[in-house]
Amino acid sequence: MTTPPASTPADALASRFETHRLHLRGTAYRLLGSLAEADDVVQDAWLRASRVDTTAVDNLGAWLTTIVARLCLDRLRVRTSRREDSLDFVTPDPVISDPAGSSPEQEALLADSVGLALLIVLEALSPAERLAFVLHDTLGLPFDEIAPIVQRNVEATRQLASRARRRVRGARASVEVPLPRQWELVDAFLAAAREGDLDALVRVLDPNVVARADFGPGPSSAGRSRVSHGVREVAQQAMSFRHLAPGARRVLVNGAPGFFVTAGDKPYAVIGLAFGPDGITEIDILLDPDRLARLELPTNL
Repeated sequence: MTTPPASTPADALASRFETHRLHLRGTAYRLLGSLAEADDVVQDAWLRASRVDTTAVDNLGAWLTTIVARLCLDRLRVRTSRREDSLDFVTPDPVISDPAGSSPEQEALLADSVGLALLIVLEALSPAERLAFVLHDTLGLPFDEIAPIVQRNVEATRQLASRARRRVRGARASVEVPLPRQWELVDAFLAAAREGDLDALVRVLDPNVVARADFGPGPSSAGRSRVSHGVREVAQQAMSFRHLAPGARRVLVNGAPGFFVTAGDKPYAVIGLAFGPDGITEIDILLDPDRLARLELPTNL
């Protein structure tokens, strides 16, 4: 009988790393809003961890989280410098799940109510503000552990999170609207779009509704994005959706009611929504065909 090879320290580290992978991917997704970049960061974190002696590391999960946070901060700084001269809006990667239930991987990504509206607000923060807020307010890291990552003292780090908190407050409004009411608004929006009923569309939209569309890079559009404001402008644009509405299906977009649209047998759009007491407050539309083709979709879509 052949004796199996003895486990090596590298094997043990790899096994321990896998127990933290979902948490690390969820952390990177919160910080970057990109599933592809989150996967790249987790892989980079593994490569870094595998090159050092971790026997003296008391809390491997916290240590790996710090590595992931530093890697994300580097990417956010590069991203910010590249976007300084651009007016285009980029939709974060949506996580699509079945209203009947999501996978453990999706639940790990969406823990702490990381809705699409929140991710969009986070995109407008400075890299340091985003890190301080996500690491403290969603992951519960103390400020004395976050401060070295953002290269600030503890009080300055606390102020970063406080400024971010004030800016994201409005993105959490949907949680105050009961879920049945949110689905009611989704269904009413789709019915009005299918029927081309402008007045019915106006009735389900908040007077100050904002719609953001990300077309992706390419020669077919004047820019990669378009932002519309106000109930009349948004309702008029939604009317152009009439011929595609029959291909819309209810889904959860980052844990909130939304819909997924197909044209023929191909993905056409993902629409994430935010809700307030007076109706739909935000409509975020991903139309980039390359990113749509890479989405992780429920098997029933």
